[in-house]
Amino acid sequence: MTTESPSTEAPSTETRPAGSAARFATAADLLEAIQPGTGGREILDPATGAVVGRAPEATPEDLESAIAAARAAQPAWGARSHAERSAALNAAADAVEANAEALAELLSREQGKPLNGPNARFEVGACVAWLRATAGFELEPEVLFDDDGGRAELHYRPLGVVGAIGPWNWPMMISVWQIAPSLRMGNTVVVKPSGNTPLSVLALVHVMNTALPADLLHVVAGRRDVGALLVEHPDIAKIMFTGSTAAGKKIIKDSADTVKRVTMELGGNDAGIVLPDVDARAIAEDLFWGAFINTGQTCAALKRLYVHEDVYDDVCAALVEVAEVMPMGVGLEEQNVLGPLQNQAQYDVVAGLVQAAKDSGARVLTGGDPDESAPGYFYPATLVADIEDGNPLVAEEQFGPALPIVKYSSVDEAVEMANGLEVGLGASVWSADREAAVEIAARIEAGTVWINKHGAVDPRMPFGGMKQSGFGLEFGVEGLKHLGAPQVINY
Repeated sequence: MTTESPSTEAPSTETRPAGSAARFATAADLLEAIQPGTGGREILDPATGAVVGRAPEATPEDLESAIAAARAAQPAWGARSHAERSAALNAAADAVEANAEALAELLSREQGKPLNGPNARFEVGACVAWLRATAGFELEPEVLFDDDGGRAELHYRPLGVVGAIGPWNWPMMISVWQIAPSLRMGNTVVVKPSGNTPLSVLALVHVMNTALPADLLHVVAGRRDVGALLVEHPDIAKIMFTGSTAAGKKIIKDSADTVKRVTMELGGNDAGIVLPDVDARAIAEDLFWGAFINTGQTCAALKRLYVHEDVYDDVCAALVEVAEVMPMGVGLEEQNVLGPLQNQAQYDVVAGLVQAAKDSGARVLTGGDPDESAPGYFYPATLVADIEDGNPLVAEEQFGPALPIVKYSSVDEAVEMANGLEVGLGASVWSADREAAVEIAARIEAGTVWINKHGAVDPRMPFGGMKQSGFGLEFGVEGLKHLGAPQVINY
């Protein structure tokens, strides 16, 4: 079902007055607003196993209603000026900011990430920042030529209704990455959240809809069959998807009959290359958070680290020092900065890959010994050294708190290993010599290469993958263009 019943009246395009957004004091207040009156599916806290709340299970009829309402609202919304649409996004940002603590509490309980560190409060703050940044971008018609032969301009028109399918690792933030540019470009949006974290997205959309014009934004929480219907629906003009490469391939196939536009942000297995001129202690904490942000459950996290033999032992030792002082536990406990894996399936992936590394003779520097008797899907921060490049922990995306550290002898060897997989979302180069690092970065097959940092996305900076990490761009003015239909006017 949608968070608000589709209006039976003509869709409104008036932004609600500033300050009119509802305020929710706690996550419990938010849950009361979004839970179905009866029934629904229980969602459990991955840290404790306790029931967080009940999520609605949408039917095909619910999806049809949401799409119909969004489609009816789109022409009037698309006719509004960029300034008016930006004002609406800023109003939505105000609403999210006003309810930041309640949203972060619910996110922490459902997804598992702690309130502090680069986690739940950080994610809600990123939602606000992305809404405001997207509202501020300018996209003027581009003059292609203007001479004696005539004038040609390139414009971008709204597509229609965008279907947004998000993941469970950053459910609120990635939903905003999809919603904000879609609305900014005059589209309306139907969101299908992950079945693992529907409450967070339901709450986010509910809060945003207290400030947005009616019927621009709908959320339909349901199982995969609802997502499949969204992808195939003839009234959906574009699909934005963030998730696994396997799921992305299925979406591309299912969207083909309606010739939908798609943006695919798919799986990554990001490489980092550490050059021999680094100060190991100086970079250790940044390396750690590049890999272990959101307890490693991030598409563009550092997932395989290649370290030159001259500094290999020093980097390993420095990373162990950092890892062993990072508190892991229940997210609502303020001291914690690492949380559980979000679900049993992902826990099993991480545990299996670490065990395979152990069986191969790799050396576990820290971690790798979860307490199986404790509640929650907690897997300790794990660093694995003396591991071969082809080991499953290196070659397969672990998506969790386990980092393999591979020794190399020459830069050519490191670049070859970094480029050796069929994914290319992000990568990083670590060096005291920026120019040398930039030269190496240009040789790496990845959509973004960071220097002396990893995973630092920015709303002003286009983001997308190479190879089987997807296609299409998000963020910035280039991201806006991917949410519009290019039209040339020649006169």
